[in-house]
Amino acid sequence: MLKVLGSSKRLCDRVSRREVLRVGGLGMFSLGLDDLWGLQSIQAAEAAHAATFGRAKRVILLYLYGAAAQHELYDLKPEAPAEIRGKFQPIDTAAGGIQICEHLPRLARIADRVTFVRSMTHPYNIHSAAYTLTGVEKVDIPMELGPYDSRHWPFFGSVVDYLRQRANPLAPPPAVPRNIGLPFQFSSRSPQFTRGGPYGGFLGRAYNPVWTEFEGSAQQSVNRWIGTQDVSTPEPYLGIASDCRFDVSDAARLRPELTLDRLNQRRTLLQQFDDQRRALDESPAVRSLDRFQSMAYSLIAAPEIRRALDVSQEPAALREQYGMTLFGQATLAGRRLLEAGATVVSVFWDEIQSANSAWDTHFYHYERLQHELLPGLDSALSALILDLEARGMLDDTLVLCLTEHGRTPKISQTARGAGREHWSDVYSNLLAGAGIARGRVLGASDKQGAFVKDDPISPKDILCTIYHLLGVDPQTTIPDRLGRPFRLVAEGEVLHRILG
Repeated sequence: MLKVLGSSKRLCDRVSRREVLRVGGLGMFSLGLDDLWGLQSIQAAEAAHAATFGRAKRVILLYLYGAAAQHELYDLKPEAPAEIRGKFQPIDTAAGGIQICEHLPRLARIADRVTFVRSMTHPYNIHSAAYTLTGVEKVDIPMELGPYDSRHWPFFGSVVDYLRQRANPLAPPPAVPRNIGLPFQFSSRSPQFTRGGPYGGFLGRAYNPVWTEFEGSAQQSVNRWIGTQDVSTPEPYLGIASDCRFDVSDAARLRPELTLDRLNQRRTLLQQFDDQRRALDESPAVRSLDRFQSMAYSLIAAPEIRRALDVSQEPAALREQYGMTLFGQATLAGRRLLEAGATVVSVFWDEIQSANSAWDTHFYHYERLQHELLPGLDSALSALILDLEARGMLDDTLVLCLTEHGRTPKISQTARGAGREHWSDVYSNLLAGAGIARGRVLGASDKQGAFVKDDPISPKDILCTIYHLLGVDPQTTIPDRLGRPFRLVAEGEVLHRILG
């Protein structure tokens, strides 16, 4: 058997390059049937890897914080007992043989453009967006509640920003930042908790997403459980006024009283100290501060990002298709930012004013899903996919609709109605665009939607696939605060079986 000496580095599909070369050399010898199948499998994996690597020019993430229930979205169990299957019925979709929830009719009509992943699983039954979005090895409650816990790894959008900057370190900041989050800084509107996840991690705060700020009024109110009682609370995810607007957060820019002339004067003054500061330039903290100041200046001086955030420039009919809700209009603004040049845009359906809001349906489960959550998701997600398709952008834009875990198969009965609790053993996600297969289901849960039946998928696999589609090898290393090399994702593999 011919063997070729050299690197045994493994590909993302866990086939080694040495093995490819070894099997490739079999042609000069007789091939058995098993060898032939092995050769064909490896060659197919190599071809799939090359065909989809770098397929995505940009990414839009729609994040359903709080954990969306698999039974009421994409993985209904109509044959299960009543205390498991719940109240909602499945409906057929445009993807033959695939059914989803009856309260997602618009998504059902475009299901032939997406892949549903029904076998997501991991061991951390907490609200850890960090585990879903960063590639960190493990998480715990202090990390969940500590955005700047020193153990956090960077958000994938922050990594992409860092790698692009590292590839061209002398380039000025782009007029439209590469890594942007909407509608406001994650976990900034809850009075009870701050949570980790979409931040720069050990790359430093200068690689946090540039957050927008939302200005607008909610058109409806809902009862929210605030400590000991229900309180009527304005809910912008149910509806907002048409004159709403998004702007760059004050955290990402300098004080508004600084005019461009005054800012230029201060910038010139700062430049006079460059020689004295050169000895400190190797400090990561100084580099982070310099990048933040440069980005802040760029955001004030350039009008491109404010034009992109101006959703009032869109036709009223299109705005209605996305939904006149905070999530819908933020998603529309996200599409505009992608067109303007952003690389990673993240839209978070986040908790506001109380815990147990957003998709954390411990109680009022059916009422909130039917009247608040599912309609808003249905409008925004379906409109985004159709809009990207109409603009010729879907083939090179990766669309992600992710959540951090699922919810219990058995419904809980509480004083405030039915609910489902936290459940990370199995849950569902959705992907589309940029090489993702169309009209497909990956994996399966068991009859009760409690555990994975076929093909367990980790959030790490999703992250490896995101990096792959963006043209980044998931085995790439970046330095931590001490300069030690860390692989982008602790483990996982590229999901070639859902790449077209």
